[in-house]
Amino acid sequence: MKRHLYLAGGFTALALGSIGVILPLLPTVPFVILAAFCFARSSPRLEAWLLHHRVFGPHIRNWRDRRAITKRGKWSALIAFAVSIAIALIFVKMPWNLIPVAAALIGGTWIWTRNEPDTVTDASIDEESPHKE
Repeated sequence: MKRHLYLAGGFTALALGSIGVILPLLPTVPFVILAAFCFARSSPRLEAWLLHHRVFGPHIRNWRDRRAITKRGKWSALIAFAVSIAIALIFVKMPWNLIPVAAALIGGTWIWTRNEPDTVTDASIDEESPHKE
């Protein structure tokens, strides 16, 4: 039963991450990392697929190995937060427009204070991988 809950959680997190590609305030990579966590406990095949995914694999490995977010990832998140704040300030009335502002300030601060990966690339991990895409 627990395995099925983790599997459902992984698919839910992956769906939310996919929606986050379109919606600026909903993050993508944290949901994909959560999906990898859930799949690690329910489906080794799906976990391996995410770990070796061309786009998401390096982010997941950086987070698992070093709790690190790339500089580019940090800037992307902050730009998405800025867009969300602008949209909220234009289209949402006071005081409700302050909710995305607060979320962006809290989330942005947390993201910016995370470690950055070493300059060593993940190419060695990809070369050793039997599950290359």
